[in-house]
Amino acid sequence: MSHPPQSTLDTSALAQIVDDMLNLAREQGASAAEVSASTGKGLSVTVRLGEVESIEYHQDKGLGVTVYLGQSKGSASTSDFSRKALSETVAAALTIARHTAADPFAGLADPDLLATDFPDLDLYHPWSIDADSAAELARRCEAAARDSDPRIHNSEGGSLGTGEGTSVYGNSLGFLGSSRSSRHNLSCSVIAEDRQGGMQRDYWYDVARTADALASPETIGRIAAQRALRRLNARKIATTKAPVLFENQVASSLLSHLAAAISGNSLYRKSSFLVDSLGKPLFPEHIRIYEEPLRQRGLGSSSFDSEGVATHNRDIIAGGILKGYILDSYSARKLNMRSTGNGGGVHNLTLEPGDASLEGLLRQMERGLLVTELIGFGINMVTGDYSRGAAGFWVEHGEIQYPVEEITIASTLQAMFRGMVVVGGDQLTHGNTSCPSILIDEMIIAGA
Repeated sequence: MSHPPQSTLDTSALAQIVDDMLNLAREQGASAAEVSASTGKGLSVTVRLGEVESIEYHQDKGLGVTVYLGQSKGSASTSDFSRKALSETVAAALTIARHTAADPFAGLADPDLLATDFPDLDLYHPWSIDADSAAELARRCEAAARDSDPRIHNSEGGSLGTGEGTSVYGNSLGFLGSSRSSRHNLSCSVIAEDRQGGMQRDYWYDVARTADALASPETIGRIAAQRALRRLNARKIATTKAPVLFENQVASSLLSHLAAAISGNSLYRKSSFLVDSLGKPLFPEHIRIYEEPLRQRGLGSSSFDSEGVATHNRDIIAGGILKGYILDSYSARKLNMRSTGNGGGVHNLTLEPGDASLEGLLRQMERGLLVTELIGFGINMVTGDYSRGAAGFWVEHGEIQYPVEEITIASTLQAMFRGMVVVGGDQLTHGNTSCPSILIDEMIIAGA
């Protein structure tokens, strides 16, 4: 068995490397520069059918520098932290900058937007678990699934992963910021088989900053088994129009589509169906979508973005109206706006939940489709056209009747956003997005 990594560079050591590289950039003639450095380590263990299938330790480090000669830009990266390598990496970035046309929108973030307050967001909770203990938790997770029902006849395994890392960002405006974080996950994927030989696969997982916040191995295993079992004996259905209820796990994809459509890169390229939509109603009045970068222990939390710009908790949709775009410095300048602190993406994107349980949403829907899995990516972000393969359950009289598969659901994202008639209270946070189930008034369901 291989041995685990012993340590990563601490914050002060990384900060010194960043500072050294900024000095090298200045000495070699850069008019401005920014540097990101990171180190990380972790453990991943997978167990299948009770036996350890893989144990993987990883230890990573990397450094990237961007230099400016006026408004010509060049970037380079390295995983070698020696003084010689740092100097050569800066030189490589400068060579690129010398051969790059000036871009009037390029440059560091606006100085007055840089973060000056760095609250403790409680993101660092390393887990000193060894491979044997990790394998035992993964084994318990898989065993709970396999033992729950004799129809669980095969498994893709139970897996446990844990990691921690340190990152530092600095630029020639005098900004220097750092963060340490941890991330742990536990998952299980199993295969159920019915008497006719039909098989269905499903999975479940949990992810958190702290190990004690993870659901128990037995809970994850049982949910994975239940999700696979309920899909057995799936049917095809005739093409129809009906309401569609997105289960919370797949509903979060709708937030991701919104984020992509209002991101600066899509907007200034005119490649989004939401160009010039700021201040316009896109959703029903009861919909509120916000980002919360300062959330304690959030998987998307940070007090500054990848450019050092301060982040703020803010509404993106309020009263159904688009209140803000998702912009980094470059896209903001292209749009004659200012960065929203989203260099590197959005932070803890959240749809405010309602009160209804999933059962309550089914009753409200009365008749329609409950979607529990989406397949493929048939989405045109320029027009908003939406068409994806799906699986789930047909609902009549407010109750699930039978599982369905080999269907396609279609509409436009514009219509789907406007048609969010109700959101549930079953908030699910899996990663950087937090979302309840969403009931949409009508979509085309293409079946047999």
